[in-house]
Amino acid sequence: MKNSAVVLWVLALLSQLLIVQGDARTIHLREEASPSALQEAINNCQPGDSIIVTGGYFLGPLQITKAVTLIGQNWPIVDGRNQGTVVYVEAPYVTLQGFVIQNSGSSLNREDAGIWVDTTDAVVQSNRLINVLFGIYLRKAHRSVIRKNWIAGKKELPIPERGDLIRAWYSRDLKIENNTLKYGRDVIIWFSKNTLLQGNSINNARYGIHFMYSSDCQVVHNRLTGNSVGAYLMYSRRLKVKQNIMAYNRGPSGFGVGLKDLDDVEFVENLIVDNRVGLFVDNCPREFDTHMIYQGNVFAYNDVGVYLLAFLHNSDLTQNSFLENYQQVAINGAGRWVNTRWHQNFWSDYAGFDSNGDGIGDIPYRSEKLFESLIDRYKGLRLFLYSPAIQAVNFAAKAFPVVKPQPKFSDSSPRMHPYFPSVKAGIHRSHRWPLLVVALGLVLLGSLSITGFTTRKNKRRKSPAAKNRMDLAEDEEVKNVLGGSDKVEPIIQVRNLTKRFGHVVAVNNVS
Repeated sequence: MKNSAVVLWVLALLSQLLIVQGDARTIHLREEASPSALQEAINNCQPGDSIIVTGGYFLGPLQITKAVTLIGQNWPIVDGRNQGTVVYVEAPYVTLQGFVIQNSGSSLNREDAGIWVDTTDAVVQSNRLINVLFGIYLRKAHRSVIRKNWIAGKKELPIPERGDLIRAWYSRDLKIENNTLKYGRDVIIWFSKNTLLQGNSINNARYGIHFMYSSDCQVVHNRLTGNSVGAYLMYSRRLKVKQNIMAYNRGPSGFGVGLKDLDDVEFVENLIVDNRVGLFVDNCPREFDTHMIYQGNVFAYNDVGVYLLAFLHNSDLTQNSFLENYQQVAINGAGRWVNTRWHQNFWSDYAGFDSNGDGIGDIPYRSEKLFESLIDRYKGLRLFLYSPAIQAVNFAAKAFPVVKPQPKFSDSSPRMHPYFPSVKAGIHRSHRWPLLVVALGLVLLGSLSITGFTTRKNKRRKSPAAKNRMDLAEDEEVKNVLGGSDKVEPIIQVRNLTKRFGHVVAVNNVS
């Protein structure tokens, strides 16, 4: 019985293809056509026909039950009048292009959508979807293409009451490319394989891109800005996330990207800027025989660059750039670094040097700021962010090693210069440039303030011979530390340092 069913399905598919490739006609609808004329034209055409619609206003719901090509010119409108789904695509090999599809219903129970694709091999491109609950709903829509659409959800609804801008469920080999999406919930990929999300711009949403139980997918060259979370990828395998921009995501969660229970993921050359948390990692990888790669990413101007929920295992973090994040890496929980490597990352707060000019620091970068360790343990201390208390605590930890914390992690070969990938999608938000100017000004002010330490001359005068012996001993010590070269001079020397805060002397005559 099963073999007979398969044979019948193949014959039906072949007959459909033969019909599509037969004598196709082209039907034209003009702007003055009646509101029901488009549905009547679909009902009267044959599979393989094309319907070209020049302007006009048509009523939904529109049901496409044959393999036809619908081309809109001068933006014909299909209006759902705020009731149900506007367009149903129920036959394979349908193309829908160039239409304004507007005003779906608002029922989450019915999952009202602008376009519902319940078949395979559909092409939905260059349409404008306006005031729709769900934008494009794909259900078992294998090999479909969603390209260059502009989708705006129901802006007046609270985010939890909106639908997904694009939802793909049990769909293989999808291409979702170069769409502009806003005012919805998520672009969600459920139980799907081999999906390509490329060149999409998503903003003012909940999770810009959301993966659940999907595998072998690519997320490349997308621009995810102004959402609660740029992307949240969960319970999936073999994802490639490359050259995306996750910026200004500061909603209730505020993650540029969140990774949870993933295996064998490549997270490469992404630009993650000005989020509350740049990258959030929870239990990745989840299986001990799988691996995670984080390479060539830029984490810049986030409150927290990378937030790790407990320690990582089987992970490589190489050639990433950590630029002026208020907290470069935060760790919540305890554990061990198992088969995890921090290697050749750039750290803007690295205080090392490069004596041989190979671009790699000569001493390791260690994450050991006392206040960061306290914040990791006591979240309420974030109240003191940007206050003088933080500088005071960190300065005390450096001056008095007895209170110095254990390093959270170390990078044995830190880069001296940041690595910037060539990300295709640009960030354009004009009101951000003053913040960058202020940030650069603060960095410059901080570097100049180093010269503001109050120094005091040593009252104990040394004879010239004793002074020469002291200088010679110091020079020999420096040469021994730096490999015996007599051409290397110390970068910083501090002698007889006194630091006061008002009448309080914090450091007195320290060398």
